[in-house]
Amino acid sequence: MALGKDLLSRPIGAAAGLPRRDVAAPGPAPAAGDRRRAWWKRLLPRSLYARSLIIIILPLVLAELIGTAVFYDRVWDTVIRRLAASVATDIAFAIDAMAYADNDDQIFSLLAHARQVTDLTFGFLPGEKLPRGLRQLGHGQVEDELATALGHVVARPFQIDAEFDPRDILISIQLDNGILQVAAPRKRLYTPTGYIFVLWMAGSGMVLLAIASLFMRSQVRAIGRLAAAADSFGKGRDVPNFRPEGASEVRQAASAFLKMRERLQRQLTQRTEMLAGVSHDLRTPLTRMRIALEFLGDNAAVAELQHDVGVMQRMVEGYLDFARGEGGEEPEPTDLAALVEDAGAVARREGAEIVVDTPEQCVLPLRPDAIHRCLANLIGNARRYGRRVWLTVTPLTDNVMVLVDDDGPGVAPADRENVFRPFFRLDPARSPANAGVGLGLTIARDIARAHGGDLRLEDSPHGGLRVRLVLPR
Repeated sequence: MALGKDLLSRPIGAAAGLPRRDVAAPGPAPAAGDRRRAWWKRLLPRSLYARSLIIIILPLVLAELIGTAVFYDRVWDTVIRRLAASVATDIAFAIDAMAYADNDDQIFSLLAHARQVTDLTFGFLPGEKLPRGLRQLGHGQVEDELATALGHVVARPFQIDAEFDPRDILISIQLDNGILQVAAPRKRLYTPTGYIFVLWMAGSGMVLLAIASLFMRSQVRAIGRLAAAADSFGKGRDVPNFRPEGASEVRQAASAFLKMRERLQRQLTQRTEMLAGVSHDLRTPLTRMRIALEFLGDNAAVAELQHDVGVMQRMVEGYLDFARGEGGEEPEPTDLAALVEDAGAVARREGAEIVVDTPEQCVLPLRPDAIHRCLANLIGNARRYGRRVWLTVTPLTDNVMVLVDDDGPGVAPADRENVFRPFFRLDPARSPANAGVGLGLTIARDIARAHGGDLRLEDSPHGGLRVRLVLPR
C-alpha cells in the first residue's frame, strides 16, 4: 500500500460521503387503555404450546441481552480501549525515535524497521501540513477510542480516516517537519471475541430452545390427549386406549379423570339397574290389578281405578324408558337423517300430520336406539299439544341441529327449564287429559346430553313450540 500526498488529497469532512440515517416518521398516538390491552391479547397465541414457548423464550432472550450488554459495557469497551492505547503507544514510540534521525533517509529506514516490529505501515510526507477541518472521518467506538488514546499519548494534531481502506484505518499526525501517516490494520483495533461471544450466546440459546420445545411438545401432547379423552367421555363415547402420561401433575389429572369416569359409570349403571328392576317389578302387580278391574263391571269407581292404573302403567313405562336411556349401548356411525325419516314415518302411520325435511345423508357417532327414543318423545310431545309437526335436520360445521316444531299453544319462557324436570306438569290449561307423566322431555334431554349435545326450547315460527336438538359431530 502506497502512502503519500495522494492520501492527503482525499476529501475530509462532509465530502467523504458518510452514509446518512433516515429518521423514521413518528407513529400514531397510542390508543386507549382498553384497546391497547385488546391489541396485546390479539398478539398472544392461543395454544398452550406456543404460550409455553414464549414463557421459555422471553427469559432466555432477556438473559442473553443482559449478558451481551454487560459484556460490551465491561469487557468489550475495556478491550477496545487497550487495543487503541497499544496502537497509539507504538505510534508515539515511532515519533520519539524520529527525533534522533538526522535526515529523511534515516527517517524512512527507521519507519521501515518500525513496520516490522509493530505491524503498522508508516509513511512520511516531509514539509506537508494537515488541512484544517474535521479531525475524524468515520464515527464509531473504535475511532473514538483511538482518537482519545492519540490525544493523550501523542499530543499532536492528527486526523483519522476510517474510510481509507476496508482493512486499515489511516492516521495522519502533524509533526514539526512534515506529516506522519500510519495505516493501522483493523485487526489490531478489533477483537473477534465479541462476535464469538454473540454467536455462542445465540447458538446456545437455539440449542436450549430446541430441547425445551421437544420436552414441552411432549407435555402439551399429554394435556391434549387428556382434553380429548374428557371431551369424548362427555359426548358419551368410550376412551379405552387412554392412559396417564406426561409430567407428574398431568398424570395425576389423568388418573383423577379415570377414577371419575369409573365412578360415574358405576353410578349410572347402578341407577339404571335400580330403575329397571323397580319398574319391572311394578309391572306384574299392575297387570294383575288391571285384570281384576276388568271383572268388576262398569261403574264410576271402577273407571276411576282403571284411569289411575293406566297412569301408573304409563309412569312405569316412563321409568323403563328413562333407565334404557342410560343403558350400555355403544356409539356407532349412524345416519341421523335416516333415523329422523324413520321416526317421522312411524308417527305418520299412527295418524300424525308431519312434515320431514332432511339432507340425503348425515352420518355421526350416535346410539341409534337412544336417539330414536329421544326423537319419539319429542314427536309425541309435539303431537300431544299441536295438530301438525315439522321435523328439520340442519348439518353445521361442528354439530347437527334437529328442529321439532308444532303449532300448539307453546310453553311460556318461564316454564321452559321447568319442563325438563322429572314429573313436572304444566298448568291444566296447557296440559290435556292424555298428557304424559312428565318424563318425555327429561329423557330426551338426558339422551342429548349423554351424546355431548343439548336440548333447548324456543318459539316456533309456526306459532307453537320449537325444540332444538343439538348433537356434536
